[in-house]
Amino acid sequence: MGLTHFDQEGNAVMVDVTEKHITEREASASGRIQVSREVYETVKKGTAAKGDVLGAARVAGIMAVKQTSNLIPLCHVLPLTKASVDFQMLEESCEIEAVCTVKTAGRTGVEMEALTGVSVALLTIYDMCKAIDKDMALHQICLKRKSGGKSGTYERQESLKGGR
Repeated sequence: MGLTHFDQEGNAVMVDVTEKHITEREASASGRIQVSREVYETVKKGTAAKGDVLGAARVAGIMAVKQTSNLIPLCHVLPLTKASVDFQMLEESCEIEAVCTVKTAGRTGVEMEALTGVSVALLTIYDMCKAIDKDMALHQICLKRKSGGKSGTYERQESLKGGR
């Protein structure tokens, strides 16, 4: 399969989706931020100086989903029907996992929106906690699942988790 964002001369183009059928489409992406024990406990207890870290990160992720076409040059503007960001505190590894799920009824998928949402949510955690520790690291940002459209359903295999 060739790259769809280039024309025959190699110029970047937005994919023409005019002829595609409108279908329900959904995508979920996840990622993690590795934090120090102090940051982990601060987020868990809700005692960060800047306020509710996960609440702010959730709103930031959802806002980012809605701005994806402004951030990624060749993404289409989409009529979104759902955007959510959820978190799981992973105490043993001192990580916070974010999962962003996005839905639309349209001619193209929402994978980039889900990936953008999870990335900005994790970046917001970093921003709100950097005064405590600057050694935080974002990792394992990936598409977990997508459905709808001509290519159907994709689900990331667990064996690929953590890299290829």
